[in-house]
Amino acid sequence: MSYTGERQRRDDRQANGARSQHARRGASPLWSMVRDSSATVVSGASRIPFRRSSRIRRIPWRCRSSTMVEQAMAMRKQEEDVVFPNAAGIDVGASSHWVAVPRDLAEKAGCEPVREVGAMTDDLHALADWLLTCGLDTVALESTGVYWIPVYEVLEQRSLTVWLVDVRQMKYVPGRKSDVLDCQWLQKLMSLGLLRAAWRPGDEVCVVRAVVRQREVLLAAQAEWVQRMQKALVQMNLQLGEVLSDLMGMTGQAIVRAIVAGERDPNVLARHRHARVKASERDIARALTGNWREEHLFVLGQALAMFDSLAQRILECDAKIEALLAPLGRHEVELGGPGKRRGKNTPEFDARTALARWSGVDLTRINGLAVTSVLTILSEIGPDLRRFGSVKHFCSWLGLCPGTKVSGGKVLSARTRRSTNRVRQALKLAAMSLSHNDSALGAFYRRLCARMDKPRANTAVAHKLARMVYFMLTRGETFVDQGQQRYEEQQRERSIAALKRRAAALGYQIYPVAVAP
Repeated sequence: MSYTGERQRRDDRQANGARSQHARRGASPLWSMVRDSSATVVSGASRIPFRRSSRIRRIPWRCRSSTMVEQAMAMRKQEEDVVFPNAAGIDVGASSHWVAVPRDLAEKAGCEPVREVGAMTDDLHALADWLLTCGLDTVALESTGVYWIPVYEVLEQRSLTVWLVDVRQMKYVPGRKSDVLDCQWLQKLMSLGLLRAAWRPGDEVCVVRAVVRQREVLLAAQAEWVQRMQKALVQMNLQLGEVLSDLMGMTGQAIVRAIVAGERDPNVLARHRHARVKASERDIARALTGNWREEHLFVLGQALAMFDSLAQRILECDAKIEALLAPLGRHEVELGGPGKRRGKNTPEFDARTALARWSGVDLTRINGLAVTSVLTILSEIGPDLRRFGSVKHFCSWLGLCPGTKVSGGKVLSARTRRSTNRVRQALKLAAMSLSHNDSALGAFYRRLCARMDKPRANTAVAHKLARMVYFMLTRGETFVDQGQQRYEEQQRERSIAALKRRAAALGYQIYPVAVAP
């Protein structure tokens, strides 16, 4: 059996062209069998009157394999969902940083897409030069400890948009954890717009924040040395803590300093009692009768010296904060009233006036917010809250909003997320101080404590305080306390209105006892 020569060559050319077209377009490799009109009889045998057609039969889209469809849709979706095509990812470390850039941009620049750079200043500037050479404009930076701060500052100085990303937002694939994979995964999430940038205040706020945080560290260290003094006294069976509520108050400090100076007579030491101390001199003298041991007296003197040294460092921080707040006071604010009682940790300068001139409002007018609390709040977020779209965004950033853990239409949990936000901590401490406050906020706190446990009530009141702070800073409003009596009257009126609505729904009417029919 044979074909005629010319027709055979033409059929072969058509078949080869169809195969190449199939390879280019990715069509289904199925051919059709058609009747051959050129069948001839050779050696008494008839040739099979069918041949393969060079035409490719197209398969409908609905009939193609699901894998092929999913791959095509995934590739198309991947191309459409790229939000930041010129984004890099940096995995921050102590001694070196791993950087990943898009592969296509790296190929254009003639370099590898992943690179390890050192932590020295010249290495960071070389990193910025390389990112700019690759044509990048956005960088996702992993917030690891304090190692990210130099990288952030250098890249920001080079006009690169830096996104500080919380590590807990990134979900890694189990079993695939390395520096190279981390930076590549960070770059991938950033390019697809799946990350949220952490909020960092302006430079003027960061400077004040650093000094205020240092002051808080010194106060915490000072409290630890007070505990060591208490331990030394107890080991000598000097029960000074049983008769004095504050060891570092006026009476306590006078007695401790006299002991370190060499005085051992309990009656002489008891004469340092202040008139406002509830315990009598006789009770104080009994508490100061103990076993004077040389080693514990030495420890007591060392602890007192450290306490005094830290107190001096705190005064230096106060002077620095006062100097930093002076040029920030751009508002003229009238402070109403004498202000709240000065606490033992309150700065030595007039912090209330300085903070009011900086923010434009007097936040200390809010019940529960002392000068130290307002100093912490403004040093962390500053007076400009335009970064937050609404008060709900602000409260959510603080971690004071109920959670939304819902599955299958059922609320699994509504508890607030855990957070170490310093503003949140300051607001919760302020809410806790309202337990015995004769104000509307104090009455609100006690009403919530009657309905729920105290931790939940504390969070709810802190949420209300956060809303007040937001509205005062954004609208310039002044806080006016309506008073505990007015608040209780409003709650009574609301309860009566609710009872009337309930009775009306059941077909009854409610009248006061004096005017009952």
